[in-house]
Amino acid sequence: MMTTYQKMRLKFMSVVCAATLKDRQYRSRRCAALATGSIMTEDAIVFGSLRNRLVVILTGGAALLAIVLFLFVRGYAALITQQGQDNILSASVSSILGTAVLRDGNVELDLPYASLLILSTPADDRVFYAIYADGALLSGYDDLEVPQLQAGDEGSFASLTYDGAQIRVATATRTLIGADVLRQVSVSVAQTQDALSDKLNRISRNVAVFGAGFFALATALSFWATSATIGQLRRLTTSVTLRGPQDLSPFSIPVPSEMAPLVGSLNTLMLRLDQSLKQSEDFITEAAHRVRTPLATVRSYAEATLQRVQNLENRNALRAMVRAIDESSRAAGQLLDHAMVTLRAGNLSREAVDLVALLGDLVQRMTPIAEMRDVTLKLEPCNPAQMLGDPILLQNAFSNLIDNALKYAPADTAIVIYIHNAPTLTVDVKDQGPGFPSDEIHKLAGRFVRGSDTSGHVGSGLGLTIAQDVALAHGGKMILSNRPGGGACATLQF
Repeated sequence: MMTTYQKMRLKFMSVVCAATLKDRQYRSRRCAALATGSIMTEDAIVFGSLRNRLVVILTGGAALLAIVLFLFVRGYAALITQQGQDNILSASVSSILGTAVLRDGNVELDLPYASLLILSTPADDRVFYAIYADGALLSGYDDLEVPQLQAGDEGSFASLTYDGAQIRVATATRTLIGADVLRQVSVSVAQTQDALSDKLNRISRNVAVFGAGFFALATALSFWATSATIGQLRRLTTSVTLRGPQDLSPFSIPVPSEMAPLVGSLNTLMLRLDQSLKQSEDFITEAAHRVRTPLATVRSYAEATLQRVQNLENRNALRAMVRAIDESSRAAGQLLDHAMVTLRAGNLSREAVDLVALLGDLVQRMTPIAEMRDVTLKLEPCNPAQMLGDPILLQNAFSNLIDNALKYAPADTAIVIYIHNAPTLTVDVKDQGPGFPSDEIHKLAGRFVRGSDTSGHVGSGLGLTIAQDVALAHGGKMILSNRPGGGACATLQF
């Protein structure tokens, strides 16, 4: 019987198988995602989009720059335009003041026509003026508010509201000196700002159009820059995704300096994975030797003891012990085989395999076991059947299918192995046993699943699982069916 140590080792191996199977299922999902042109993200914690963040930052910056540009250009244009109007108003005031003279102590002033003509605009702005001599109105609009000049000021400008309209007022003074009198003359000229507003509106529209074009161009450039930046990540992602499970070599694709730490971390991870896989393979090999050898030794002692014991009760106990050892040995062997299949399937090594030669050698080695059960093994080869695959995995899959058929095939029957290479490469293992339970056939390939009619037969429920995993690893599938004339048929299709 197995010791506690051996039971713990078997339990540990089952955990290793489960963990390795989970990893292989994850890889299978990645392969399926790659086949459909999508990348798996359900296992990642996604928080926003780097592309969207870059686009928002760049377009937001472009929008802010466009607004600042609009405000700056409009303000500068308003300043320049206002200075132009002030210069014209100042020229008009100066031309009026230039005609002021002092005669007999009175101020005389001839209002020149040109002083007001220069203020004409396409918008027909209205013009107002007021002329004062020592504070007394000589001519013009008496209700026009005139800015008060400080001592030493030659002129001033002010923006006011007059008669319901915004006006710009320019004011200047001149001192007239007579024989014994000084007279202070003040002239104010005002003009509405309709033309100025129209000009500013045109400038604003032009600047707005320019700003919108700048924003559109900056947005297009931001999308291009974002795509070019994210493209580096996508190329790295594609390089990782397109790699086969067996390719654990370092990444050597050129990447920007900012991505160098990421690639370095991936290369370190690949190195650790490669070392871990090699250690797992060494462990499985060592475990197979350490588990199978003690069980075989115990079985030999039990059989030897059975030959010497005469007591019927003791002989029955020893037969039960031998049967339990056989079941344990088979379960341990298939657990290790399953772990080996899972490991090699995730790191598949393909080479040219002649299925006719491989199955022929397998039938020859299993014929003695079949003869002990009065069962005939037959191989019906076709034309040479070649495929690229792992010969160790393929041999393991076929041996499990044949062994499964041997367990249920009645005496004096035959198990026939057919090889077809058209339309697809197919291997059928057919027996004349009771067949698969029709209501359970869809789940018999599951791990540790056995049919309801398997009582009295040694098994672990892993044989069909191993065969199916090998088929899937080679891009094929396993099909279980019942023969019309009775018996089961297990098909591996590549």
